[in-house]
Amino acid sequence: METWYYEVVSIDGDYANLKRTDITVDDVKLVARALLPPEITVGSKLKYELLQYEITE
Repeated sequence: METWYYEVVSIDGDYANLKRTDITVDDVKLVARALLPPEITVGSKLKYELLQYEITE
């Protein structure tokens, strides 16, 4: 199973925009906040592994 790392770049209501930090990409991923840890804020660092997001910092 792969592990991916993201940073929360913006929060818009029930959704958050995540940018990959482990590779260089220009696009962001829109993710429902229900799938993310409730304590996220803009700038939070996340790890995605085994279909779950967790805060790393």
